[in-house]
Amino acid sequence: MSICAAMMVMFSAQGALASSQADEELSPWHAQLYLDVGYVYSNNQPENRVWRSKSSTSSLDDVELFLGMADVRKDATVNTRWGFEFGLQAGVDTKGLVTSAPPPADEPLGNADALRHLYRANFTYLFDAGRGLRLTGGLINSYIGFESFLAIDNPNYTRAYGSDTVPYFLVGLEAAWDVSEAVDLNFYLVTGYNYLTSPNSAPSAGLRVAWKISPRTTLTQNLYYGPDQADTSIKFWRFLSDTIVAWKIDRWLLAASLGFGSERQAGLLDQPRHDWIAGALWARWLFAERWSVALRPEFYNDRDGRITGASQFITAYTGTVKYQFSRRYNRLVGVVELRYDRSTGDQGGFYSGSDNQLVPTQSLALLGVMWSFDY
Repeated sequence: MSICAAMMVMFSAQGALASSQADEELSPWHAQLYLDVGYVYSNNQPENRVWRSKSSTSSLDDVELFLGMADVRKDATVNTRWGFEFGLQAGVDTKGLVTSAPPPADEPLGNADALRHLYRANFTYLFDAGRGLRLTGGLINSYIGFESFLAIDNPNYTRAYGSDTVPYFLVGLEAAWDVSEAVDLNFYLVTGYNYLTSPNSAPSAGLRVAWKISPRTTLTQNLYYGPDQADTSIKFWRFLSDTIVAWKIDRWLLAASLGFGSERQAGLLDQPRHDWIAGALWARWLFAERWSVALRPEFYNDRDGRITGASQFITAYTGTVKYQFSRRYNRLVGVVELRYDRSTGDQGGFYSGSDNQLVPTQSLALLGVMWSFDY
């Protein structure tokens, strides 16, 4: 998620600082087509073919179109200060965007099942202020998390549980300010944590601070605070902190994230406070011109079942090998991935067998092909 957000911030800063001559040479118009097809084999062979507690790549034991997307974008530049982006999407991964209103319900609200097919729908204006101030409104990319909704941009093929349980998309306003060469600030005023639900009409606030500590190291702090229940009293507001450190040099990428969330429940006796925490480490090595290998250990502690709907502690270990071929506007990536997941706790487990019983572990083998056309 945040990889794409970081790219958008970078583009906006470059647009604000570029000269008129550069704007004339570089077209502000861009288009992208994207396909992600994969197969996820589970040793548990559940009858329902569902990866429990997962919102992306959640379909098992069948060849699936995980995501297909088409997007057009016009950048806001010094010469043409208005910009926009509009995109459509389909596939298994879009189904996971439809979440239930808290507490978890069995059916989605309103027309969420149709709106999940929108990838972007927003307008941007670039103000002539300081080093650049960009205001974007509509359906935007989320700022929370390290991994992108597009698997092709991530070190691994499958996303971590911590990425799947924070927003990939938001509806609202984003103000991106290039403070200096080392610091970027993003402010957000959005409809809520889950953009396809509407538990109330009150807005939520967000903040992203990206600090380039050195040419190789970036520290990003994301904060979210707002009401996500029918009762909008401030004591029931949800708080989330997401801290990311990334170090990149030559062919190596090392990154770590730690996220913490807390929310008091309005509809339960004694109004208990529920907490959850997630962490992950990424290590990627480009060991040849077109080959890379990535490792990711992770954990997710949802002791109260507030986010995943089950009281559980999840650990997972993922290893990925990618082959990438690029030619002009096209990028083709083939991937092989192995992972091991373990879920413990009163309600933990993964589906298994013809009766979909819950077992504590699963082993997965994945094959995927991703294609992106970027103009």
